[in-house]
Amino acid sequence: MRYFITGATGFIGGRLARLLVEAGHDVVALVRSPAKAGALQQLGVTLAPGDITERESLAGPMRGVDGVFHVAAWYEVGAKDPSAAAKINVEGTRNVLEVMQALAIPRGVYTSTIAVHSDTRGRLVEEGYRYDGPHLSAYDQTKWRAHYEVALPMIAAGLPLVVVQPGVVYGPGDHSSIHQVLTDYLRGRLPMVPRGTAFCWAHVEDVARGHVLAMEKGRPGECYHLAGPAMTLAEALALAESICGVKAPRMQAPPGLLRAMAALMSVIERALPVPANFRSETLRVSAGTTYIADASKAQRELGWSTRPVAEGLAETLASIRAGLA
Repeated sequence: MRYFITGATGFIGGRLARLLVEAGHDVVALVRSPAKAGALQQLGVTLAPGDITERESLAGPMRGVDGVFHVAAWYEVGAKDPSAAAKINVEGTRNVLEVMQALAIPRGVYTSTIAVHSDTRGRLVEEGYRYDGPHLSAYDQTKWRAHYEVALPMIAAGLPLVVVQPGVVYGPGDHSSIHQVLTDYLRGRLPMVPRGTAFCWAHVEDVARGHVLAMEKGRPGECYHLAGPAMTLAEALALAESICGVKAPRMQAPPGLLRAMAALMSVIERALPVPANFRSETLRVSAGTTYIADASKAQRELGWSTRPVAEGLAETLASIRAGLA
């Protein structure tokens, strides 16, 4: 098979490209800067210069492929300037899917997120759950729009698309806020954690494999949560302590305090520069929120599974430690 991928230089997309090449498929990757995609080129991936926000760059490399993986997205919590979020997450997704439709490509997988469900308040929600706002971050809001205003309407109009929705994705090579938390923890620079804040933790290799399974086995028009076990951040760090011996923070910030701080910082950040981890958006997202979902459907229909968090976290912490040495 010949597959087209967006976001192949990213965390999930890079693992996905490798899995496809290892399985014997031809892979075409849309990249903004081929000079910075040497790792993909070494894998044997065909590099196609372009950008999902530039529709005219998509049709050429996408023409004639058997399937499309649209993984690329803007993701940043606490961004000072989130103006690119809608351009990439909403309009970029529209561009990719409309070109896929125009070229009559027979199958596609779009990477959404369980963040479209926002704070589930402790519920493990299924794919049919819908939350309509208000949203806690620019990422949540723009991915919600891409999911409900672009992908699902195009599916209803006949686009043969499967939607996958990861939760927190972790593993070696991550550069997200979770990576920063784990790095600060290993350095002893994490004085406290938010109380009750929980995520579904899935290793990046398992999430990439879930994309392949969605392409091969997913039913067009269906959504699948690629969500690992639900675990609070405090529980994850306690597990990390049992793995590597570095003491986890004992202090836990109550949600009410974080929401009050978020309100205060929303005023301060208008006048003064504020680090990302203290910006109002970051504090809101951290205030006892639960981004958790039920992955039973993916397990049942795709045969998807994810490794135990203890196993994946041990590998991830060892990788971060090696980088700090």
